[in-house]
Amino acid sequence: MDKLDGLTWRTSSYSGSNGGNCVEVATTTVNTVAVRDSKDPRGPVLAFGPQDWQRFAAQVRAGLP
Repeated sequence: MDKLDGLTWRTSSYSGSNGGNCVEVATTTVNTVAVRDSKDPRGPVLAFGPQDWQRFAAQVRAGLP
């Protein structure tokens, strides 16, 4: 996880009212978007390329599983 050390993680403003079930997102220097569980910052991290991130975010916004 060396390439993910030192990233600036941010939480969506929409995450405030869902009982702590939040994700954090960071953009890496290798054109990748990293996603992690805000309750487990040392836990697993998903990494998406730009197109995959756009598809993933669109599905989340649409409420798809």
